[in-house]
Amino acid sequence: MGRLDADGQPAATLRSVMACFPTGVTVVTTRDAQGAPMGLTVNSFTSVSLEPPLVLVCIGRSTGSHDRLIASGVFTVSVLSEAQEEIARRFARQPSEGRFDGVPWSQAPSGNPLLEGATAWLDCSIEELMQAGDHTIILGRAQSCGASDTPALLFHRGALTSVKP
Repeated sequence: MGRLDADGQPAATLRSVMACFPTGVTVVTTRDAQGAPMGLTVNSFTSVSLEPPLVLVCIGRSTGSHDRLIASGVFTVSVLSEAQEEIARRFARQPSEGRFDGVPWSQAPSGNPLLEGATAWLDCSIEELMQAGDHTIILGRAQSCGASDTPALLFHRGALTSVKP
């Protein structure tokens, strides 16, 4: 990272390479030990297995939500729709207090916050944790889920956009 290429020009960094890969945008939510809703924007999310139904999310260990999310043992993933750009930005900002203020949500079967208007959602129990650099990979078993036809919000080259079917 940060090396020069054969022409003496700065080589691509991992961040600039990964910016070329469009990703979906999600908000991962849970409740803390006192029952208060908490959540954060995550684009490191993918399916792992259909049988059993497993997904993974990667959470930076330096985020304020990291330890509380792991301690909860469960999480819900709301796949944001194209109309939820402001929610993506809100749940990515610091501090984390007040992120749910004025944001409509209901309870997933686990009791975790499920953001209204999301294009899809999964309610998961934590199956396994793996340390990977400065992140924790959280493997979750989907207990319930739902989807709509609403176009999803995407992150590509540092910008939020959408894709039309």
